Amino acid sequence: MYPLLLKPPVKDYLWGGTKLKTDFCFETEKEIAAEAWVLSCHKDGANTVINGEHKGKTITEVLDIWGKSALGKNAEKFSYFPILIKLIDAENKLSIQVHPDDDYAMSVEGEFGKTEMWYVVDCKKGAELIYGFKDDISKKEFERRIKDNTLTDVCNSVPVNKGDVFFITAGTLHAIGEGILIAEVQQNSNTTYRVSDYGRLGADGKPRELHIEKALDVTKCIKPELPYGPIGEITTEGKNTIRDLASCDKFTAKLINLKDTMLIGDKNTFVSLLLLEGDITLECDGAQFSAKKGDSIFVPAGLEVEIKGNAQVLYSCI
Repeated sequence: MYPLLLKPPVKDYLWGGTKLKTDFCFETEKEIAAEAWVLSCHKDGANTVINGEHKGKTITEVLDIWGKSALGKNAEKFSYFPILIKLIDAENKLSIQVHPDDDYAMSVEGEFGKTEMWYVVDCKKGAELIYGFKDDISKKEFERRIKDNTLTDVCNSVPVNKGDVFFITAGTLHAIGEGILIAEVQQNSNTTYRVSDYGRLGADGKPRELHIEKALDVTKCIKPELPYGPIGEITTEGKNTIRDLASCDKFTAKLINLKDTMLIGDKNTFVSLLLLEGDITLECDGAQFSAKKGDSIFVPAGLEVEIKGNAQVLYSCI
């Protein structure tokens, strides 16, 4: 086994922009680059390996060859590859939406639910997003406000800044606002229930599908219960700093500000490294390669790698 350098599938959802092409140099023939799935084994788009003996294969194919040991002991509780990591460029606002929990999603959709974490990589001045409700409301009021188009009056609209963090449990109403670039770590699921799409038309010229009944089933009509914004304990390791972004039974995410050298690896879990800024050199078992802004690296469980450089790295594992 060896560290895999990954090429992401790029999605051209109508609200997306071009920063993933211009700032992160992701290759796509599509005019819009809304999302880059930088770590994905999902059926709707898997990464392609671009280094080493497995160059050209999907990460799913490589993991089938390597077996469960590549994911580590922590993954044994999952019946599927557990996480999906994205870069999201919202040039325009996303729909107001919600994700179901595992039990509901498995019974209704046949896949697991979605809890996720957002890290704001960048945003325009005055950008906002929706995170839960201003106050607790009843399901009946939630339904009424959807029908009479006053839902945004009771949503919790939050001004955002670069570096902010939001942990979004399944059942939390949310929407990324326009002018926000986000790194998202989430469960490996693509199930989303749209509550409102502001009357926009899809590529077919028709309004995009809403999922009101399902959203009514799963939405928690409450104020945010968790802290958000510029949160996360910061520790130092030599010249490097490590900021805790999120930790739950689904995934762990940290932000590494790399100024020198650091050893990365865990015998119990695989590790994902996503470069948000800068460049690094990665060395493992005498082999070496470089990575730049936007590059995503999968480190199999039990493998130790040395990274060095000047970079901001999103570190994720389970």
